[in-house]
Amino acid sequence: MLEQGFLKELGEKIEQGIAILRIYNDPEIYELERKRIFARAYIFVAHESEIPQPGDYVVRYVGDESYIVIRGEDGRIRALFNACRHRGMRLCRSEKGQAKTFLCPYHGWTYRNTGELIGVPAEKEAYGGRLDKAKWGLYEAPHVESYNGLIFVSLDPRAPSLKEYLGGMTWYLDLLTRRSSAGLEVIGAPQRWVVDVNWKLPAENFSSDAYHTLMTHRSLVQLGMAPSDPQFAMYGTHISAGNGHALGIGFIPEHLPLPPFLGYPEPVINALKRNYPSEAQVQVAEKMQFWHGTVFPNLSLLNAALPIPFLTFRVWRPMGPNRTEIWSWFLVERDAPEDFKRRSYETYVHTFGTSGVFEQDDVEIWRGITAMAGGPTAERFELNFQLGMHFQPDPTWPGPGTALPLDYAERNERVWLREWYRYLVSENPWQ
Repeated sequence: MLEQGFLKELGEKIEQGIAILRIYNDPEIYELERKRIFARAYIFVAHESEIPQPGDYVVRYVGDESYIVIRGEDGRIRALFNACRHRGMRLCRSEKGQAKTFLCPYHGWTYRNTGELIGVPAEKEAYGGRLDKAKWGLYEAPHVESYNGLIFVSLDPRAPSLKEYLGGMTWYLDLLTRRSSAGLEVIGAPQRWVVDVNWKLPAENFSSDAYHTLMTHRSLVQLGMAPSDPQFAMYGTHISAGNGHALGIGFIPEHLPLPPFLGYPEPVINALKRNYPSEAQVQVAEKMQFWHGTVFPNLSLLNAALPIPFLTFRVWRPMGPNRTEIWSWFLVERDAPEDFKRRSYETYVHTFGTSGVFEQDDVEIWRGITAMAGGPTAERFELNFQLGMHFQPDPTWPGPGTALPLDYAERNERVWLREWYRYLVSENPWQ
């Protein structure tokens, strides 16, 4: 049991801009997260382009639980708990595919791709005609919703709609997902790898930490793989969008000769001018140098040009207090020129793929923090999260949320931690 008073003390510290190191490698805190965050918040599981046709499915995870995310014969997208209703055997053991039915390998119970139980071997003899198959279909997650092709799942029947959950973050997601009327498409399977890292560290990093680029990625500036100014990530806006969602948008400073609209090809630029909901979003996109952020709790997104623009979504899937599986998708506008798609994918692989140079820099830092968080000294070791507390919000910012005038700040990490803490201590986070 967590010692009496620790969570109360932690809440008070977070309000002061202070965290305790142990939260990044504590088994009891991890158990609370499983039950109070991943069983309640909206979790990103797939993009609609991965399951375009009826019967298409992918197997994904909500926390550490396996779900079949499938477009049924009726066209509706569902998330079905990947367990047979007879004895709980894992039902689908392929990562993706196309199926009209699912057959349990244990006793042969058979389900439609919409979840209904339709076949039971020796049903008449074994159950005497008393089995009501209508009651024993696959368990379906109570909330499966999409926003601009992004599919999220919440296991809490009390959860609000996805649009309410995303709130002001939708304005910023539109910058990434509405550049084309054809929408985004996932290219290839998501890359996956396991690291000895607490899942919160990358989630916080992407929501807030432009500051680390000055040191962690300095060698890449020196190699010419990033803009020539080591402080390139400072010039931007630091935005808390509500409900724990947060991001930073870097803008092109006058002294860096970078192309507008991240250097996207002209057909994409022309399309976004037609498709963005507001002129303010066009103006933000024109000056944008990069976009990094996290949809609470564990979906992070990055749009950058190094030097070719690319877009990646990442899920930090917890596998324990000090172990995370990274899922990394590459996405591109469906109707973008084919040569651009190829070059964009290559840039993603070289920078933020499994062995990408930026990716290796980041993971090494997160591994080091997680290792230090597992000992007795870490139980009371305080961390300073006060960067940028002197900043005043920018009243001229055109988007929703609270915007600070520089991206070297930790307000978003404080906001993310407050939301994380609220879920841990709330019996009902929706009240």
